[in-house]
Amino acid sequence: MADGLFDDLELRSVVARNRLAVSPMCQYSSGTDGLPTEWHHVHYGTRAVGGAGIVLTEAAAVSPEGRITPRDLGIWTDEQAAALSRTADFVSDQGSLPGIQLAHAGRKASTTRPADGSRPLQPEEGGWETVSPSGIPYPHEETPPPTTEMDHSDIETVVADFAAAAERSVAAGFEVLEIHAAHGYLLHQFLSPVANERTDEYGGDFEGRTRLLREVADAVREAVGESVPVFVRISATDWLDDRDAWTLDQSVRLAEGLVDHGVDLIDVSTGGIHPDQAFPETGPNFQVPFAERIRTAVPEILVGAVGRITTAAQAEAIVRNERADLAILGRTFLRDPYFPLHAAMELGEADRLEPPVQYRRGF
Repeated sequence: MADGLFDDLELRSVVARNRLAVSPMCQYSSGTDGLPTEWHHVHYGTRAVGGAGIVLTEAAAVSPEGRITPRDLGIWTDEQAAALSRTADFVSDQGSLPGIQLAHAGRKASTTRPADGSRPLQPEEGGWETVSPSGIPYPHEETPPPTTEMDHSDIETVVADFAAAAERSVAAGFEVLEIHAAHGYLLHQFLSPVANERTDEYGGDFEGRTRLLREVADAVREAVGESVPVFVRISATDWLDDRDAWTLDQSVRLAEGLVDHGVDLIDVSTGGIHPDQAFPETGPNFQVPFAERIRTAVPEILVGAVGRITTAAQAEAIVRNERADLAILGRTFLRDPYFPLHAAMELGEADRLEPPVQYRRGF
């Protein structure tokens, strides 16, 4: 019989207590120094109290220029790692696996927070010069910040930054690491011909465009050793059928290749590379078929599904029907930090996920 939502998920040396994960969701609540605040501690801690199997942080920038906004979380200094360790320890103490997403925004960096319009920040406003595979700026409605094409030295620096961030993350107590290669950020920019027009070994054909992600995966694996699970979040499609773009077929091929680079799970999302994307009307499970396709085609790697997963029955069916190994929920966890506890009750699995003793009278 196939595993269900409240069965364990073995991930190298650690075990998730269920198949529910908190998706990385940017809070834009750090100081300009990238340090976490009490908001982060309560936000992630509450979802661990609520019973999630894995609690992934928002995108943590591996360098200052890799931030989306000046208020992004960072993991480019030891001070940031030390500050995050308190939260990682608390999440672990509640029985959840603390995870962190490592990210670099590339040409989508240097903007204001979404609450302030996601407007490009100019240098005179405290913005910074962004980097990208081919020097093509992200097509913001307003004038984008300057964007520089990365040379080989820049690429080497990015790989080293991801490795150093991974090492800091493990030292801080994080037990799962996720490399962010989705949503139009730097590693996705290299994958997609929409943003990557290079003609050297980091561009052109599939092997060239995927080279940087493979190098980052290798560097992260070497930095953390063999015991720490490493996830990669991808955008399975650019939603741009009118031009040469990243597609689901390429995502399947990428997943096949990442098996040999120490990657344990592919977190399957979509879109984000260009505002022209023909994003569909969204409904329940709208991105799950992409995860299912990769899981079916590449049984050697685990797969996480996202996309309007809002009910216990949905999440259970995704796992039980072997469409994905992990249900990764975002907005649902914003509305209900205790979704796993409620789901366990609804599915008759309350004996497999008990609330903390302090909360039991409420359940």
